[in-house]
Amino acid sequence: MRWGSCGVARRSLHATAIQYYSTPAPVIKIENAAFYRRYPGVNDSPGTNPPLLEGVNFTLPGNDGRDPSQSWSVISPSSVARTTFLQILAGQHICIPPQARSYPYLSTISQSPQHAIKYVGFDAERGSNVGGTSVRGAYLSARYESRREETDFCVQDYLTGHTELNALERDDSAVDSRTFDEVTRQLNLRSLLQMPVANLSNGQTRRARIAKALIAKPEVLLLDGPFMGLDPNTLQTMAEVLRQIAERQQPRLIMSLRPEDGVPEWVSHLVVLDEHLRVVGQGPRQVLLDGDAEAINKAEVHRILNAAEHAHGAATQVQVSRDGFERNSPPLAPGEALVEMRGVRVAYGDKVVLGDWQQSVTGGEKPGLWWSLRRGQRCAILGPNGSGKTTMLSLITSDHPQTYSLPIKLFGRSRLPDPGQPGISLFDIQRRMGHSSPEVHAFFPKGLTVRRVLESAWADAPLSKPKLNDEAKQRVDACLRWFARELNPADSEPTIAERLEAAKSDEGARELRAQIISSNADLNWASRHTFREAKFSNQRLLLFLRALVSQPDLVILDEALSGIDEAIRDKALLFLSHGEKVSRIVDNVAQPSMLARIGATVVDGLSPQQALLVISHSKEDVPGCIREWICLPEPGEGREPRTGVLPGPLELNPGAWGEIWGR
Repeated sequence: MRWGSCGVARRSLHATAIQYYSTPAPVIKIENAAFYRRYPGVNDSPGTNPPLLEGVNFTLPGNDGRDPSQSWSVISPSSVARTTFLQILAGQHICIPPQARSYPYLSTISQSPQHAIKYVGFDAERGSNVGGTSVRGAYLSARYESRREETDFCVQDYLTGHTELNALERDDSAVDSRTFDEVTRQLNLRSLLQMPVANLSNGQTRRARIAKALIAKPEVLLLDGPFMGLDPNTLQTMAEVLRQIAERQQPRLIMSLRPEDGVPEWVSHLVVLDEHLRVVGQGPRQVLLDGDAEAINKAEVHRILNAAEHAHGAATQVQVSRDGFERNSPPLAPGEALVEMRGVRVAYGDKVVLGDWQQSVTGGEKPGLWWSLRRGQRCAILGPNGSGKTTMLSLITSDHPQTYSLPIKLFGRSRLPDPGQPGISLFDIQRRMGHSSPEVHAFFPKGLTVRRVLESAWADAPLSKPKLNDEAKQRVDACLRWFARELNPADSEPTIAERLEAAKSDEGARELRAQIISSNADLNWASRHTFREAKFSNQRLLLFLRALVSQPDLVILDEALSGIDEAIRDKALLFLSHGEKVSRIVDNVAQPSMLARIGATVVDGLSPQQALLVISHSKEDVPGCIREWICLPEPGEGREPRTGVLPGPLELNPGAWGEIWGR
């Protein structure tokens, strides 16, 4: 009996072992964990070290080839929420209790999360903190120069890790050639391998960064906002590439999405977070969409997952855009020309990057780009990635060296002197332009205080001393007060703007405002907090306001609101056109602010004397005041640009987006 019992016990143990080993261990497992930016201690003052996320549960299962694979996406209106969740999966941030986050499968193959999980972000800050996967030039105009520097690494060097300045020998054995060939083919990088990384377009840079991560053969690939900043055609290509990666499960793919991105059909599971970094829903996609999941905030899940549909479907019901424009809003009358391009053609040797076409101009067909921008105009420059938008913009800002030699006039003057007229200097141009872009974000000095960031709009360079008069100081104060909730989120007290809106009478609001202005104590935080300490969305907002605050002749917004939180974006767009005059949109009506009611506005939005130039691939980021547009052709096609005029805000004329892109 004893031996029989022992045999049964052995068979039972063997069966249990088979069951255990046949069930793949989870790749990532998080059980009821809280995460902090720094370790919580007893000496922490209340509210100084709140948890980033609490009660987190998440499991990324292994795959033994028999069970259907899971493809996860993290979706939230908040860029901070999306990024924080992916960083947690990658092993960042303090986990309490420490054992609540584990990587069972990685332990079985003796790999650390730092090597087996690759995080790739697509904005100025996150992209530079992921272990050398950032593609960044030495300075802002370097990408437009024909001269190659020692640090101008080509795409192949970047992908294979050969970026040492004094590397005497190349060791290609560290990169598997078969993997390299497969990845570069899959991401359509073969023709770009010898191009300097600083010359890549936004879409090309994105593909190169994903390729670098894939060549390292990670177990998990975390992509933070892979669809941001891509034109509709490139977006479709990228979506197909990611679908193939997700289906192969080599590596396992988890990506973050904005609600307006939509959720690709091949995504099977979702994590839904709200603006307050709370997980409100998690699980199979269809279960969440049907509202059948348990233990979640169904209303919040429904609101977030249907945000894009509401935005698109609202055109039949909403009569006023989110920034206060009616469906049919005629453009302003154009004034004098601020930018004139008469036959512009930019080439590097035999390669033409802008103006490789014949354009219909009064009097017949003429070569190159013929285009102008006048006071009062609100124009969008659109086109596929690599079509020359950035080159065109660099000519306008005079970052491009060829601005000197091409037929371009800025504010009525050329860069080089004309007979009887001096050339316009770079400092003259900078004083008359306000410019915000991801590139400006990447190179902006991080040590400046929040106040100095805005004041630098009156300086020759961000680090030089600004020249401020009383009006300039008032405009800075007005911007800081209007966006105090966004720029100083740690303060839970009502902002001055909120207190004014809650005033019971106009006279009470006037008295309160007079008390505030006399001391300015409510803005002390702006002289303490630095640009570096601000969250990504707040940094983008600051640079957006910096482009507006000095009321320049030309405001340039190049993907200026890309990746910021939806609520902040909508408030920024409303401020762009109406300043402090309009507080919000309620029931298709633009609500006048208390400041407007008492005649105390300082910033009134864009004036008819200003021009606005916008570059964006996301129609949600296009301001409602945009009326003119130019769409550059695909590179190498030789077709002339298409132009047009919008009858009103793009948000309320959704068919116009397809017309712009020729779809």
